[in-house]
Amino acid sequence: MKVGLAAGCFVLRVMSVSLLLALVCAMASSTQLSTKDLCGPEVAALKRSIKKLENRLLIGTWQVEHLQTHKYFRPFQPAVPDTKDEMDTAPGVNQNSSGTLDISNTTLMIPLPPAGNIIVHDKDCSELFDRLRPPSGFYRIRPKSHQEPFLAYCDMEDGGGWTVFQKRRHGKVDFNRDWVDYRDGFGDFKLWNDEFWLGNEHMYSLLSEGKNLVKIELKDWEGKRTYAFYENFRITDEADKYRLHYGQYSGKAGDALTGGGGSVEQWSASLSGMQFSTRDQDNDRYLQGSCAQENEAGWWFNRCHAANLNGKFYRTGKYKGKYDNGLVWGTWRGLWYSLRHTTMKVRPLVFLDAVGSGAGEI
Repeated sequence: MKVGLAAGCFVLRVMSVSLLLALVCAMASSTQLSTKDLCGPEVAALKRSIKKLENRLLIGTWQVEHLQTHKYFRPFQPAVPDTKDEMDTAPGVNQNSSGTLDISNTTLMIPLPPAGNIIVHDKDCSELFDRLRPPSGFYRIRPKSHQEPFLAYCDMEDGGGWTVFQKRRHGKVDFNRDWVDYRDGFGDFKLWNDEFWLGNEHMYSLLSEGKNLVKIELKDWEGKRTYAFYENFRITDEADKYRLHYGQYSGKAGDALTGGGGSVEQWSASLSGMQFSTRDQDNDRYLQGSCAQENEAGWWFNRCHAANLNGKFYRTGKYKGKYDNGLVWGTWRGLWYSLRHTTMKVRPLVFLDAVGSGAGEI
């Protein structure tokens, strides 16, 4: 009702301004004045007002769709730290001038015990974000009602509500593993900077319906960062070898999942429609060998790739070898540069985040 009254008042104001402009312009024509010179600023101001109203209407539409989907919405409330343990590299932790840690505005993560037979209401981190606005950390989620809940890292910064399904940070976790490991998931699930692969089966339960937004965050050894967005990112079930599908790309890192450059690169490196491969299951299109074995990683390979974020962890950035098997995003740093940090995370495509952009911090 308030929206309707506001819209009605705005229409009346627009009509009043329009009548006034018509009168002024008529007077200008009778006195041989240029209507363009006299009415230009008013018309421009009116167009700006209409544009602002259109933007408010768009945001309102997002809010309505969000409410219909989740049945609730809470205004943003910053999380309050539960502990003052010093974490010199945790998200949001800064050092003051004396060299000690300043945690006055810090959201600290509290590790949780493994998943078990308990009631879990949230199907993903976006629902948890809507319900509680908790700090980032590991939480139990249950995407499907018939499944057991499992631990997932929820990124409640960057707008909030992101479910992280891949993270590389320090190279302590070996990503050259068999099919079963990639299916069930592996890595460490305790600290904020632990490395892990959530597991293809868990990812299938999260991604099978599409209608989501995946954000891929990359950082090189010089500290530079970039990102890539993919809409409607989804994979099929194990019977179809977790085949990858995705929609429109946007971002600054380049569309490496599609191969980057022209048709030749896409023919050999596009990952759209590719099945998942590991060192003991070769499902790629490379007839001369196994991409998973050459690149020492489980991934969606074609013949072979322009992007592979599960590759070998090189600590020097640039590397040499027989194969381009590092943590690579070819459209950004090339195939012979191994990245330092990678994160792959997902949330619903329609999501009203704490930043208000719908896409997190970019």
